Amino acid sequence: MQEIGGAMARKGYNEGCLAAHALDLIGDRWALLVLRELMLGPKRFGALQAGLPGIATNVLTQRLADLERTGLLTRRTLPPPASVQVYDLTPAGRDTRGIIDALCVWGVRQPGHDPRKFISPTALLLSMAVMVAPPAQGETRVAMVMGPDCFLTRLSPAGFVPRPCADGPPAGTLTLVAPNANAMAATVYGPAPLAQSINEGRVTLDGDPDHAQRFLDAFALRR
Repeated sequence: MQEIGGAMARKGYNEGCLAAHALDLIGDRWALLVLRELMLGPKRFGALQAGLPGIATNVLTQRLADLERTGLLTRRTLPPPASVQVYDLTPAGRDTRGIIDALCVWGVRQPGHDPRKFISPTALLLSMAVMVAPPAQGETRVAMVMGPDCFLTRLSPAGFVPRPCADGPPAGTLTLVAPNANAMAATVYGPAPLAQSINEGRVTLDGDPDHAQRFLDAFALRR
């Protein structure tokens, strides 16, 4: 271990290889998943914990400090009336999106994936962005609400783009609501049609069912 900027940094690989250098920055356990949880926007410490239920509080604190030290995230205070501290990605941190996308594409082809395990809303939406077959034309906007988290999504020939909607779904927007991301993931990727998911209580829908089903048909765990 060596001291950098007053903090103890873990021993790196000590190689000139660019892949090794990248792993020196993001190779610690949980580091890349912390970056994943911030990919759609800044979050408070508690929201990060909610998206990473398996991480210990002290480990999350350390990873945030490490990633801030290496220039991948930053801390800032939201303006009033919120006036709370949040963590946000720097441009270098946002550039790890391609790594996360590539891991999703590679991981879905490997045996052993269990979709019943916990998934965060952000993780689900990021996976949808790479597991999409974009339409040839047209645009669909769908609000996806999972517990306390709301996202406004756009599906178009350019792909699938989600963004947080802090004030709830815009009026008149086709809206899918699930108690958590696992229930939403089962609706998005599962073999059952939307009508069955609604009947079984996994999701509720505000809007046209046929329109919503066409939206969901764009996504599949393509192996």
